[in-house]
Amino acid sequence: MLRRVLRPARRLPLWFVVPVFLALFIEVCHHVYQYHVPRPDHDLDPPFYKSCQEPKVGAPRENAALVMLARNSELTQAKRTITSIDNAFNKWFNYPIVFMNDEPWDQKFITELNKTARGLATFEVIPQDIWSFPSFIDEEAARASIKEQGEQGLPHAGSEGYHHMCRFYSGKFYKLEALKKYKWYWRLEPDVDFTCAITYDPFVEMAKNDKVYGFTISLWEVGSTCPSLFREVADWKEMHALPTNNLWRAMVQASWMPYPFRRFMNFLSHRDRHGDPWSLCHYWSNFEIADMDIFRSQEYQDFFDHLDRKGGFYFERWGDAAVHSLAVAMFVDPRRVHHFEDFGYRHDLLYQCPANAPGGQLPESTLLGKEMTWAPEIEGGIGCRCQCDGRKTRNHPGYCLNKLKQPDGLKRPFWTWFL
Repeated sequence: MLRRVLRPARRLPLWFVVPVFLALFIEVCHHVYQYHVPRPDHDLDPPFYKSCQEPKVGAPRENAALVMLARNSELTQAKRTITSIDNAFNKWFNYPIVFMNDEPWDQKFITELNKTARGLATFEVIPQDIWSFPSFIDEEAARASIKEQGEQGLPHAGSEGYHHMCRFYSGKFYKLEALKKYKWYWRLEPDVDFTCAITYDPFVEMAKNDKVYGFTISLWEVGSTCPSLFREVADWKEMHALPTNNLWRAMVQASWMPYPFRRFMNFLSHRDRHGDPWSLCHYWSNFEIADMDIFRSQEYQDFFDHLDRKGGFYFERWGDAAVHSLAVAMFVDPRRVHHFEDFGYRHDLLYQCPANAPGGQLPESTLLGKEMTWAPEIEGGIGCRCQCDGRKTRNHPGYCLNKLKQPDGLKRPFWTWFL
């Protein structure tokens, strides 16, 4: 009987393994470094003011409007928002308010909100050709997909109207006839509370400081709602050879998989064709103060049309917050994005609440009202007469805010990582 002799497997010599391992390690470190955005040694995006100001009621205004998409059934919630922002801001600055609805307005809604808005409101009906499936979409297939998304429990994804809303705010909103005369907008939602006094004009300060996009809250997107969105955006960016700035780098979590294996990861959700994933961090767009010209530009509209034809607004649930955020990261210099960290803001279960500035509440101000009460002042606070508890400034993780709050600064040379 012949015996088969098993020979031990040949081991690769160390002189080969060690250099290969080091080469892969250095390549990975260099790749990760390309997406590393260092924390600057000072705040590159400070608040416009860090205490109460006497409202400049007679000062020139910007060409701006407050805007709200609402339904007739949201009368109570819309009144809450308008009452809140009027008490916190608009009673001094008197900006117009544009209400939008995809259905004709009930007279009761118009009457009640006109009273609440002190006659500053107009009520627009969105044209049906804007709030509907585009002609190149198979409506039957899209409705079947929306039904399936709802059955899977994806947030809001089972509502056809929600998909129309995401598409509307992602691209069609900025060319709405009623808004063409305005340059700036402040987006409002039904059922919002502004919990601090806003005693300066944010539109004026944005324009004066060369800012074009402002936010209050940033957090993670629900990844299951938009698995292919980042790949489509990244492909469009690469196809048009757009430069990569630090805000885009901050949106990406560089893969630790070495080249060339990294490229084989691109079949996974939320990754570009090179295998690097999106962090899912985005600006929560139910609050936005922005220059509409960046979204009206031909560059942005071409980008929106590209996404629109991919069908993801219906066959997935691409949210306008994610679309806006990735677009801002592509098109806008990080220094032109502003975090309104001095605004107290609540929508749904998420909130931002700055602490009140010590000695900065102007208790004798007639315009602000001597009878108004506010939360205790706290050292380091920046708020103005905030009524929320500034000991906890937010109830959501700070990871995305730390990444997306003006990520700018000088990179250390790559080789210093090894010192």
